[in-house]
Amino acid sequence: MDQRTREYLRGRFGDHYRRGSVDLPPAADEREWGHIPFTAGEGTTMVRHQSHLDIGALDAFLASERPRHVYFSAGRYADPSAGSMDEKGWRESDLVFDLDADHLPGVDPEADSYASMLATCKDALYALLDFLEDDFAFEDLTVVFSGGRGYHVHVRDESIRGLGRDQRREIVDYVRGIGLDDVTQLTRTETVSGMGLKNPVEKRTLHTDGGWGRRVHRRLLAVADEVRELDEDEGVARLREYDGIGEKGATTLQKAMTDNYDALRAGNLEAAGQYTRKLAGLLFEDAIAEEGAPIDEPVTTDINRLIRLPGSLHGGSGLAVRHIERDELDDFDPLVDAVPETFRGHDITVETDAARVVELDGETYNISEGINTVKESVGVFLMARGHARKSTEAE
Repeated sequence: MDQRTREYLRGRFGDHYRRGSVDLPPAADEREWGHIPFTAGEGTTMVRHQSHLDIGALDAFLASERPRHVYFSAGRYADPSAGSMDEKGWRESDLVFDLDADHLPGVDPEADSYASMLATCKDALYALLDFLEDDFAFEDLTVVFSGGRGYHVHVRDESIRGLGRDQRREIVDYVRGIGLDDVTQLTRTETVSGMGLKNPVEKRTLHTDGGWGRRVHRRLLAVADEVRELDEDEGVARLREYDGIGEKGATTLQKAMTDNYDALRAGNLEAAGQYTRKLAGLLFEDAIAEEGAPIDEPVTTDINRLIRLPGSLHGGSGLAVRHIERDELDDFDPLVDAVPETFRGHDITVETDAARVVELDGETYNISEGINTVKESVGVFLMARGHARKSTEAE
């Protein structure tokens, strides 16, 4: 980033901070604070081991220093400005989850547009929230658009703030489906005898009231509902599409789904004998592959992690780090709702390194290589991402 571009962005970031305020986390004075300034050259320098008291009134500090990135710690400390972690005196930490669009399965950062990657990341966010709200019943959740490539979720329930790294890793493993190898881990088994049976038999029932068992059960019932809408031959053909299920197994399953649906709805894996268990095992594999939350493990297990401050600007995009109310998440569009008002309303001139397409603020812009006059939000986005530099304004 050349000097003109750096000074322009730094100045406009300062204007943003003078116009509004950021969202302080709970116990702000017990947290470590850090920031990355606009420095010359390609590298960055993290300034950390600060406390909220050290830097004074945060709004005034940000307006004066005009940093490129702003962070606060998940951890709460006795002395947050101490120079080492041991000296800080750790007390407790928020449980923080990070979803990064270009690390998600099926995303190709070289081929996929920024907008499509963020849309995929939002789907992953819903999967994560399903675990946090339904499986763990956490209540104190803060959802944040990172301003860059994804989303953060801060969990501040008192019950989890004292967890250590190993306990947090267990939560990570659960939401990613790590350690689950077979559908039998999601079932309960009871021995049934009498009732005319020559020998005792084992009855397996899938857990349906929550957790991964509920996810597999939803898939099983979805298949059953689909088959019940088809005629017999079509239903058998549909079930034969699953690996390892032949004509006999598909016929047995089709009959069970038609005649014994209530047993399936109760989680009974004996409804079609071994074939129900076979199908459940295949659906288990699909659930693990498709419904796990692809979070960034080091963020969640790190009790000292620095995370972006809501209300601050992301120096790699010029977008705002936005706190999103849970009931507003469906309608949230990061490429509209995270565009700072400071960068709306006028045009600037930039010089781009190549022809590019930018989707921002509800519009699509075809940017040519060389000098372009663009809306400031687009120009800031391109400069912050390293795709353009500030040019002198046209006369």
